[in-house]
Amino acid sequence: MCAEVQRIAGDVVDPEIPVLTIADLGVLRDVRIVDGRVEVDITPTYSGCPAMNMIGVEIELALAKAGFPEVRVNTVLSPAWSTDWMSEEGRRKLKDYGIAPPRKGGGRRALFGVEEVACPQCGSTDTGEIAPFGSTSCKSLWRCNACREPFDYFKCH
Repeated sequence: MCAEVQRIAGDVVDPEIPVLTIADLGVLRDVRIVDGRVEVDITPTYSGCPAMNMIGVEIELALAKAGFPEVRVNTVLSPAWSTDWMSEEGRRKLKDYGIAPPRKGGGRRALFGVEEVACPQCGSTDTGEIAPFGSTSCKSLWRCNACREPFDYFKCH
């Protein structure tokens, strides 16, 4: 039963990046059944992430539709979320959507500088940061010097 609950909760889509599920992002931390009630733990990509409330509501709705009316969604802040928790499928989905995915293994070290970001359009690494924040706080705005296209980069942390 927990595997079914995990799958249903994990299929909830991120409202800011609708091609990603919370399982793709690694936001879904744990699922368990306690005294007949489903408990779901999620960790925000940023402690102030505005999407977390919507994600919690969507988890509750998805599980209620599947026959699990008693659901409690807990926000877990420690350990802090890391882009290392993203699935390879999630990274591929980001790139296909036009967002440069974070480097695997970049983790928190990458907060202090990114050496190379490949353009999701043409693959060139001749790119440069335009602004430290993009369309959401978890992304920065970059431009490719080869194809001249702007793109978001999902920041490592």
